[in-house]
Amino acid sequence: MTIRVTIVDDQAMVRAGFAALLAAQSDIDVVGDAPDGLQGVELSRRVHPDVVLMDVRMPEMDGLEAARQLLDPPIGVSHRPKVLMLTTFDVDDYVYEALRAGASGFLLKDAPPADLISAVRVVAAGEALLAPSVTRRLIADFARQRPKPRKDRASLRLNGLTPRETEVLELIARGLSNQEIAGSLVLAEQTVKTHIGRVLAKLDLRDRAQAVIFAYESGLVSPGER
Repeated sequence: MTIRVTIVDDQAMVRAGFAALLAAQSDIDVVGDAPDGLQGVELSRRVHPDVVLMDVRMPEMDGLEAARQLLDPPIGVSHRPKVLMLTTFDVDDYVYEALRAGASGFLLKDAPPADLISAVRVVAAGEALLAPSVTRRLIADFARQRPKPRKDRASLRLNGLTPRETEVLELIARGLSNQEIAGSLVLAEQTVKTHIGRVLAKLDLRDRAQAVIFAYESGLVSPGER
């Protein structure tokens, strides 16, 4: 299956470079690009991409607001693409908010070309791009900087999980891949996928990215823990 991608970035050279790299892949089709969030949302509604590469800081509408509009569309709009945020270290707080809104992860703009290609495929497959250690560190930093959350309601939601599902959620929050979780808990990888599906359903979470945020904000995982 061909992955349909749009690129939203205010730098023309970035859009052109990413488009050329991705279009060279046999399983990826770049179906459009836009210079700001407003046009990016309009483009997505028109061409229905599978994945949107979204810069954070742009004129007219920033990437965070554009991601919110794509991931929580108005009544009558059924299309909801996967959103992969493009960022640099100085705007990481925006990325955290984008993950809370339902973005599937983020990629540093200076990442190697192979990482960009892999990221598009991972996100298109329904996974969250949360495995790199940099992501674990940044999310932990955000959680540490914020006031302690009220855990009452979150704790009630956690009580609905089995002990095994709670273990799986904790390992997801630490940035482990399905394969690493399987190794840690001595389970088949397919069993891990089943547990993750149940965790998301019970907690009413959209994807793995939101599971990480929930684990930190509920207090299940403390910032800085390994």
